[in-house]
Amino acid sequence: MSGHGHGHSHGGCEHDHDHGPEDLSAQYSLYNKIDTEKVQCLNEAEDGSGKTVFKPWEQRLDKEKVVESDVDEELLFNIPFTGNVKLKGIIVIGGEEDTHPNRMKLFKNRPNMTFDDARSQPDEEFEMHPDPEGVLQYSTKAARFNNVNHLSIYFPTNYGAENTKVYYIGLKGDFTEGQRQEVVIATYEARAIPQDHKQNLFDPSGNLPIS
Repeated sequence: MSGHGHGHSHGGCEHDHDHGPEDLSAQYSLYNKIDTEKVQCLNEAEDGSGKTVFKPWEQRLDKEKVVESDVDEELLFNIPFTGNVKLKGIIVIGGEEDTHPNRMKLFKNRPNMTFDDARSQPDEEFEMHPDPEGVLQYSTKAARFNNVNHLSIYFPTNYGAENTKVYYIGLKGDFTEGQRQEVVIATYEARAIPQDHKQNLFDPSGNLPIS
């Protein structure tokens, strides 16, 4: 793969020579912002194996942890984040030979997606290429992936094998802590307290304070 770049209009695939391993390690760090315990992987052959592919850049070539599809080639990941993400890129290291996925569909903020849901129009779709070293970056249209608190990744097909294998999924982007709920609570309390005081301190007749 080295020595030339990729720029496919349909796939959004890039081979970026400007970033060394250290740079990519810092960029592909959103695995830290995934609510790992709540990750779902549909059609995984081994329960819980889908969670293991979200790992540090330095461990991307570790083949001990892998998710393999079960009854057919489809895999669907439901990935909740601990805050809001602006997703900019994805790297996928798939399995050997024909077990590598050849298409990828992305869905924004649609928790608990099923395979039936995944038949709908995705927010973005990529044609994929075998990438055993993790050098191909699939750049998303960032304007479509602002304020992402949940990402679904669907691999519908591979290169002809009965089962699909994935060793690593790296996510690149910007992260913002989710604080919307706290702000709403604070606003409610600020409005409620003065009202409560008026009701509690004065009798409607105007005679005596209520104890």
